Amino acid sequence: MTVTDALFERALVEEATKKSGLVWVRAPGGPARPLWHVWHEGAACLVGDGPGEQPLSGLADGGDAVVTVRSKDKGGRVVTWEATVVQLTPGSPEWEAAVAELKGKRLNARDGEAMPERWSRECRVLRLEPNGTTRPLPGSALAEPPLPTPATTRRPVPAALPRLLRKKRRGRR
Repeated sequence: MTVTDALFERALVEEATKKSGLVWVRAPGGPARPLWHVWHEGAACLVGDGPGEQPLSGLADGGDAVVTVRSKDKGGRVVTWEATVVQLTPGSPEWEAAVAELKGKRLNARDGEAMPERWSRECRVLRLEPNGTTRPLPGSALAEPPLPTPATTRRPVPAALPRLLRKKRRGRR
C-alpha cells in the first residue's frame, strides 16, 4: 500500500464516520451492534453500559473492534475499519473533552445538564481508535436476525391501517 492509499483510507474513515451518526461495531466473538457516536480527535467516541444508555458489551479496554460505517443518506455501507478500544478515565482531560462532544449530540437525555456526572458514576466512555486497517466491503448483505431485546413488542395491526394505506396508494395515481 502506498502512502497516498493510506492517506486516502484514513480520510475516508474519518469523513464517513464523522458524517454518520450511527456505526455498527462488532467486538471479537460478538454480534455487530448499532451504536451512536461522535468523531472527536481522530476516533469514534461512545458512551454506554449505564441505565438508559446503549450496551457496549464485548468492548474491553485495549481490545479490538470492527467498525462498519453506513451512508447517512442511503444507509448502505461505506467503509469497514478496524479499531483499538480505549476506555477513558472519568475526570481525565481526554474524558472531559470526549464527554463535552458526546453531551452535545445526546438526544432525549433524561437528566440534561447532570448527564456528565451520571456518566462518570454509571457509564463507560470509550474511544474507538482506527489502527489503519480497512476491510473490503462484502459482496453479500450480511443480514442477520435482530438481537433479542426487552424493548421489542408485537401488537396487532391497527384496524384503520389497511384503509389508510389504500388511500395513500390511490392518491399517487
